[in-house]
Amino acid sequence: MSAALDRWSPQALATLRIVTALLFIAHGTQKLFGFPAPPEGGTPALFSLFGIGAVLELIGGVLILVGFFTRPIAFILAGEMAVAYWMFHAPQSVYPVLNGGDAAVLFCFVFLLFVFTGPGAWSIDGATQPAGRRHSWER
Repeated sequence: MSAALDRWSPQALATLRIVTALLFIAHGTQKLFGFPAPPEGGTPALFSLFGIGAVLELIGGVLILVGFFTRPIAFILAGEMAVAYWMFHAPQSVYPVLNGGDAAVLFCFVFLLFVFTGPGAWSIDGATQPAGRRHSWER
């Protein structure tokens, strides 16, 4: 049973990458464009801390979506989410469920997973690597 499931690991990882990216992009579009709804405090100034975060969420999310420079982008985004959690959520309460930071924690650790695993199947990174440098699931 395990071998049969292992065969689909690259596609499962890619699915996690794509869904995570789509959710992350939505945070960026909300902050930058007020879509699908503006944030409570309104859209932030572009060169503010929230504005820079929004740009990272949009551009980084798109790069993660297509699996381009996945590992370094995921490292940057994991850092962004760690900063967001410790600066904005943790001071409100030590418990993520009470401080509204559970999404930041989850995004942080999913991005850390991509740092170590790479993008999985269906990625630009996998398509552009020479065959000898690819992981077995990317061949």
